[in-house]
Amino acid sequence: MWLDLANTRPVLAGSTQIRLMPDSPISDIHPKYFLWSVDGKVATITLNRPERKNPLTFDSYSELVETFQRLTSTEKVKTVVITGAGDNFCSGGDVHEIIGPLVQMRESKQTDRLLTFTRMSGQLVKAMRACPQPILAAIDGVCAGAGAIIAMASDIRFGTPRSRVAFLFVKVGLSGADMGACAILPRIIGHGRAAELLYTGRFMSGDEAERSGFYNRLVVPDELLDQTLRFAHELADGPTVAHATTKRCLHQEWEMSIDDAIEHEAQAQAACMETEDFARAYRAFAAKQTPKFEGN
Repeated sequence: MWLDLANTRPVLAGSTQIRLMPDSPISDIHPKYFLWSVDGKVATITLNRPERKNPLTFDSYSELVETFQRLTSTEKVKTVVITGAGDNFCSGGDVHEIIGPLVQMRESKQTDRLLTFTRMSGQLVKAMRACPQPILAAIDGVCAGAGAIIAMASDIRFGTPRSRVAFLFVKVGLSGADMGACAILPRIIGHGRAAELLYTGRFMSGDEAERSGFYNRLVVPDELLDQTLRFAHELADGPTVAHATTKRCLHQEWEMSIDDAIEHEAQAQAACMETEDFARAYRAFAAKQTPKFEGN
């Protein structure tokens, strides 16, 4: 039996072992357009243009996609935290380095290049959802446009009371249908709330984000990163294969019937039962000890 980390999906084969994809060294990940650090099993991505509220550029988009794709085969990293430098998460696409050039493409009738960009930005969400590691977003200050999308595409979101979240595409004459927002956001906060945010582009306060379920936890700014990292380390100490399977099933089963989902989870859980971590947990329970998972 295999666990294909590229798809994070149990695939039946002849072996009784779950094998991981070939490991890609952490040293292969060395981005130039954001900060990257690894502490034990937890990697942290920090969007690092605080003087502009950490906007994205074409280059940072590309590097983020590449980084999440590389994480698919990086066994030593078990969870990922994404945050912003300074007092803000991310203000979206840089007005001068992305929005301006897109308008120029439109004026010069380069519609093929516009589609290339929208597909590239959507690839970031695809890469985040295909990444087997749980992704936690630590959100302070402004979280807008593509920044709100990155938060949305994460698995778990911690925010502060002073944070402000907006899917503000309509403010620049675009639809809320951007990077999967119309598919993913309603599943997090419900169709009605999502529709209002995508139609109006208004900012959602930190308190509202928590009440609506967009945030998993509301944290004071001084403790935001520490609490997010603490939770990330707790997840990193858990069963790696099981977490990857949970993430993939959460993603895949959106389009399944309940009956299909039950069968899908039966196969996925049976695969997890073949892991050493499953046996370790039983032996620890029998010995009245806390299991120490090793990720295999």
